[in-house]
This record gives sequence, structure tokens and C-alpha cells, in this order.
Amino acid sequence: MSSIKKNVSYQIVYHILQILLPLVTSPYISRVLGANGVGIYSYTYSIVSYFALFAQLGIQIYGNRTIAMVRDDQQKLNQTFSDLLAVHLAVSVIALCAYGGYIFIGKMEHPEIAAIQALYVIAELLEINWLYFGLEQFKITVTRNSIIKIATLISIFCFVKTADDVWKYCAIMAASAALSEIIVWAFLPHYAKIVKPNWSDSKKHIIPLISFFIPSAAVSLYKVMDKIMLGIMSNKVQVGYYENSEKIIYVALGFISAVGTVMMPRMSNLASKGDEKQALKMIDISIQIVMIIMAAMAGGIIGVANVFAPFYWGAEFSVCNTFLKGLSFSMLFTAFANVIRTQYLIPWHKDKVFQLSVISGAGVNLIVNFLLIPNFQAMGAVIGTIAAEATVCLIQGVYASRYIPIPGYLKKSIPYAFFAAFMSMAVYLIGNAMQGNMLTLIIQVLSGSCIYIGLTALYLYITKDALLDEIMKIIRRKA
Repeated sequence: MSSIKKNVSYQIVYHILQILLPLVTSPYISRVLGANGVGIYSYTYSIVSYFALFAQLGIQIYGNRTIAMVRDDQQKLNQTFSDLLAVHLAVSVIALCAYGGYIFIGKMEHPEIAAIQALYVIAELLEINWLYFGLEQFKITVTRNSIIKIATLISIFCFVKTADDVWKYCAIMAASAALSEIIVWAFLPHYAKIVKPNWSDSKKHIIPLISFFIPSAAVSLYKVMDKIMLGIMSNKVQVGYYENSEKIIYVALGFISAVGTVMMPRMSNLASKGDEKQALKMIDISIQIVMIIMAAMAGGIIGVANVFAPFYWGAEFSVCNTFLKGLSFSMLFTAFANVIRTQYLIPWHKDKVFQLSVISGAGVNLIVNFLLIPNFQAMGAVIGTIAAEATVCLIQGVYASRYIPIPGYLKKSIPYAFFAAFMSMAVYLIGNAMQGNMLTLIIQVLSGSCIYIGLTALYLYITKDALLDEIMKIIRRKA
């Protein structure tokens, strides 16, 4: 359990560093490039991300799970890694060539920026984090990101000075992604050896990789297609509004991604040993912790949105407060589904349910976007995201309820939603009564934290919840 806590901590740092750059630079970039400049970056990135997604071909999830299942046998680990790497490199080269054809043959806006964004596909070609995640060696990615993100942060403030510097911003972001993947290759000899790939074994990985690529592509439809549809059916300014609002939500969801990334290889290893009892115990603890934290974050964002948006991004982005509130509702669906997916469906090879859920979510998202974006612009995309996440959560939850006590998990989560709603209202009233500045935000955050933590602690104490005992044990060990 101690290694899980350590790895979760590493992953939280990893995801925070991943999103800290846009979070710290967002106010500056929003003011320098404006909504149109932010929209251009977001739109071109959304397009290249599809080619990068094809280059990935499901390797992050499938590679993570596969490595976790063979990590106790070094010879088998070396061969499996080499076989997977061979397939990954072949597919990535095809994706890179396809994107090159898109740049030189296709008629697109901003071709020079599209060419710079090719670095993201190269980054995917070099990506081997799935090996380290499967081995539960998360410290490597944290060290790498710490160095790269600091250098990227400095570069943005040094070189991006005017609205004409969109291409510089794109170059810095894309180059940092590629460099980040190059660095981890230096650690490879300590964990795995590249041997001659066995083509017959490599071919066996193609179908499973495709099976994970399909849901990944479906997820991207409602994670990325929103921006492309906004750019086509509305304008780049609306894309800029949506992009900034989504960044804040991704910051909050970083904790969920951290828990899921750490727990999936551990649960895959338990599944390979048939240890269902320990797996169910971990799922129970994970869901309760995740829902406590996500309810607090969603309620907090809703409460501070009116003050946060204009203060953080400037008056031009004041409208983002509405988008932030809407996207916050999707966080609870995302959090619950993430635990079910990464700790049960994928480790226990319930891949078809995972695929069905995300494909259904993508379909719902496309339909809602198509119907609402023309009239409601960015808010239409927000509603589409909520509908998609709710659909994914519902399908995964209904299926998983046959094997794990989903109704019990939901029952445990309800009180935290009420506490978050009460906290959100209190924080909103504080913001309404004060001026929109840093002091107001600080008071809102501190007040909201005290209210939520107090209510949650009181509830756990009154109900004598087992989670409180676990928390007290940790506190005593730290003391």
C-alpha cells in the first residue's frame, strides 16, 4: 500500500506538471495572443492530435496492462516490450507520413503552424512511458517533466510577446512534447533490453491495440472534436473560450488521472493472479476518496467561477464563467467512470464494455454538438461534453454493477455531493458580496475548504466510516 501512495504522489506531481504550464501561462497567453490566437493554437492542435492518436494506437493503455502482466519475468518483459515497440514504431511512421501529406496536399488554414505541430506526432513515435507505467516506475516521468516544464515556462515568457507570436508559442509547446519523450530513452537500459522482435508475436498485439485505439478515438471525439466543430461551425474566438475553460477542468481531473494511471497496472497484476478480494477492497477505497475530492473541486469551481474568469484571463474571457460551471458537472461523471474503467473493466479484460461505453459517449457528443453549437456556440459544446461523460459513466456503471457493488458506491457518494453544493453556494455568496480580485478568491477558497472539510470530517466521524480510520492511521505514522 505504501508503494501505491508513493506512486499516486508521483503521478499527481506528473499530471500537475503536465497541466501547470498552461495553467500558469494561460493568463499571460490569453492577454498576449487574445481569444483568436488561443483559438488558432487550439484548433490546429486538435487536428494534429488525431494523427498523434493514430500513432499511439492504444499503446498507452494496452502497453501499460501488458507490461504489468509480464514484469516479473525479465526475459519475457524484454521480448514483449520489443514486440510492442516494433508495432508502435511502424504505426507511428505511417501516421507521420499521413500528417505530412495533410500539410502539403490538404487545403488548411495556417499551414505554417500546422507544420510546426508535426512535432506532436514525432513525440508519439518516441513515446515509451507505457513501459515505465507498467513497471510502476513513475518517478522517471516526474523528473523528466520537472526539467522540461520549467524550461518551457521560461521560453514562453521570453519569446512570446505579441499577437503575431502564435507560431512561437506553438513551436515551444510542440518541441517540449518531443523533447520530453526523447529524455526517457536514457533510462531504458536500466529496465528493459531491446531484442529482436518476433514478428509472429508482434502480430498478436495488433488486434488488441486496435481494440484500445477504437475507444481512444471515440474519447477524442468528445475531448478534441468539440474544438474542431466549434472552429468550423462557429469561430476561433469561441474555441479560445472553450479551450481556456477546459484547461481548468483538466487541472482538477489531474488527480483522477494520477490515481487511474497508478492503480491500473497494480489491478492488472492482481487480476493476473486472480486476487479479486484485494482488488474489490482497493476499488472501494479509491471510489470514496476520488468522489470526496471531485465533489469538492466541482463545487469549488462553480462557486468561484464568476470571480475567477475575468480576474484570471481578463475581461475578454468573462463569459468563460458560464462554461466553467457547466463543465464542472461533467467532472463527477468522469471521476466515477475513471475508477470503474481503470480499476475494473481494463484490468479484468472487460474491453468490449469499455469500447461500447466510449463509442456511445462519442456518438451522443457528436449529435448534441451538431444540434446545439450553431445556436449556443461554446455552451453547446459544454452540454455535449456533459452528455457524453454521463453516457460513458452510465454504461460502465450498469455493466460493472453485475460484479461489483455500484449502488453502494453511489450511496456513499451522495452526501459529498450535498456538502459540495452547500459549500458552492456559500463561496458564491462571498464572491457576490466582494470585489473581483485576488483577495476575494483567496477568501473564497479558504472559506470553501473549511466548510467542505468540516462537513466531510463530521460525517465520517458520525457514521464511523472505515475511511476515517485509514486517514487517522496515516496521520499517526506521519506524526
